[in-house]
Amino acid sequence: MAAMKRTLTPEILDTLSPDDPAARRSRRDLRVFNAVLGGERWLRHLLPPRVRRGERVLELGAGTGELGASLARAGLAVDGLDRAPRPAAWPEKANWHQADALAFADWRDYEVVMGNLVFHHFNAEELRTLGQRMAAHARLIVACELTRRRIFQRLFAALCVLVRANDVSRHDGRVSIEAGFLGAELPELLGLDPAVWRWQVSHTLCGTYLLVAHRRE
Repeated sequence: MAAMKRTLTPEILDTLSPDDPAARRSRRDLRVFNAVLGGERWLRHLLPPRVRRGERVLELGAGTGELGASLARAGLAVDGLDRAPRPAAWPEKANWHQADALAFADWRDYEVVMGNLVFHHFNAEELRTLGQRMAAHARLIVACELTRRRIFQRLFAALCVLVRANDVSRHDGRVSIEAGFLGAELPELLGLDPAVWRWQVSHTLCGTYLLVAHRRE
């Protein structure tokens, strides 16, 4: 069976005001989808033992701040980067960078970079740029993404029916899977040099794509 071609389509949620009722409903749906995908649970389990004393963590696309706040409660020094304003729930002592990731300049401050369902928003050229900037300073890069297969689009459509997801969620989830990754695509698109980085990629039965990349020492 031929693999799906990676395709980027604008997501509706990115065009809506945070206070738009459709956006609020879609964020509710996203919490359900995240729970099914298990990526946030995976990150909460994976990161604490791998982050060294004194290291700072940057969460790309930190969104509503729930994941970063949870990791902060676990003792990690987590700062957020997102185009959206700082959420009310974000830890008081943690920094919030309201900026586009491609315009962010303070990568040198972070030894650990993580992202949950954020890398699929970028095209190949943008991913290469992000990879160059992250890899110049990071020791650990962790990503939870979507596996790009038609079976997961069908499963997602069934889940939308079960949870009565709105039209924004149905559209954005479908196109997000089309922009997902297979195999070593993500580390290769990020331009991580195998001589400098070692990585492990895995896929779950729910369609989650997991990447852990360590700088070689």
